[in-house]
Amino acid sequence: MIDITVVHLVRHGEVDNPTGQLYGRQRGFHLTQLGHDMAGEVARFFEGRDVRNVYSSPLERAVETATPTALQAGLDIIENPELIEAGNKFEGINVNKNRWILAHPKFWSWYINPFKPSWGEPYTEIVARMSNAVRRALHESRGGEAVLVSHQLPIWTLRSFLEGKSLAHDPRKRQCALCSVTSLTFQGNGLVAVDYAEPACELLALARDVTPGNSSAATHTGE
Repeated sequence: MIDITVVHLVRHGEVDNPTGQLYGRQRGFHLTQLGHDMAGEVARFFEGRDVRNVYSSPLERAVETATPTALQAGLDIIENPELIEAGNKFEGINVNKNRWILAHPKFWSWYINPFKPSWGEPYTEIVARMSNAVRRALHESRGGEAVLVSHQLPIWTLRSFLEGKSLAHDPRKRQCALCSVTSLTFQGNGLVAVDYAEPACELLALARDVTPGNSSAATHTGE
């Protein structure tokens, strides 16, 4: 009999980000109380399931999102740098408050190749490291389930690759809400299904998100 293994990619919850900046890989960004509530909903989503391992990006917002699920399952969180947020040259800038800032000549050289993209970590490199993280989880959680807490762009990029879609995309159309779960089901080593769920859907309308995608969260423009 071929083992069925499910690898769940979870995006972190709402982040305490008063300035509305793209926080990227910067340290010191923690969850809001609403974000912690969202993480609790994720834990409830996995309650009673055969979760063998919980992995997380090393950034605080991801580890804090992973914590309730790990505690519930009686597991330690395994930090995996391959789950980290995508590199982005706009890190630290509020791009939502005034979109015209993106037209400043100092940024023009960053737009040379939108398909790579030239303003951040190449999509192909994101796919490679996220694939490595999934393969590790598949190997170490064979026959059960694994939870991997990461970030919107890495999760969406991997999903696009697996579904044969263009890696270059409109961020407003990403289906990867705060504390959403993108589930990869494997039969043996073969991927047989990609599913999506929003355990914290009732909290999303209360949230602010720098990149809400197609979710019901409000676009965070700063205070």
